[in-house]
Amino acid sequence: MGRGKIEIKRIENSTNRQVTYSKRRGGILKKAKEITVLCDAQVSLVIFSSTGKMSEYCSPSTELVKILDRYHKSAGKKLWDAKHEHLSNELERIKKENDSMHIKLRHLKGEDITSLHPKELIPIEEALQNGLACVRSKQMEYLKMLKKNERCLEEENKRLSYILQHQQQLAMDVNVREMDHGYHQREREYHPQMPFAFRVQPIQPNLHENR
Repeated sequence: MGRGKIEIKRIENSTNRQVTYSKRRGGILKKAKEITVLCDAQVSLVIFSSTGKMSEYCSPSTELVKILDRYHKSAGKKLWDAKHEHLSNELERIKKENDSMHIKLRHLKGEDITSLHPKELIPIEEALQNGLACVRSKQMEYLKMLKKNERCLEEENKRLSYILQHQQQLAMDVNVREMDHGYHQREREYHPQMPFAFRVQPIQPNLHENR
């Protein structure tokens, strides 16, 4: 017995609606993958649920942006509003300016100038001269700063040398005073010893001479 025909209308029960959405979303994504492989088609699929959750699929051989661009050209429908169109034009303008800057930079390096007219070389020469003048000015400022720092270091070295010599002189003076004080202290503590006492022995007469 076959399945009954389902009436296509909004499912009121939120639980049943979510279950049906999950099943059918999986089926659509599966079919998109199958047609991509079987038919070598480029497919891009974007689905938003009632809760705002997004599901997407894009064929591995392409990108969503490329699909939208092809749709824009094939259908002739304008997908982007005026704001996006302005941003696109602004981006294109910046790209052109960037390319122009790269060309000028190569000319300033002396590259690709053989095809230039002599009049076109004049502003390049002036730009190089101005750049050289700025570089030299910057170098002079740097040299002045180095000389100033050198003078400051010399003055600091002199100041430290003076302080060191002064400290050494103070230390020498303290040592001399300590040595002098110690000498006088030892001189006061010294007591002279008593002289030795001598006893005079009487001279004994020589008996042999009296005989």
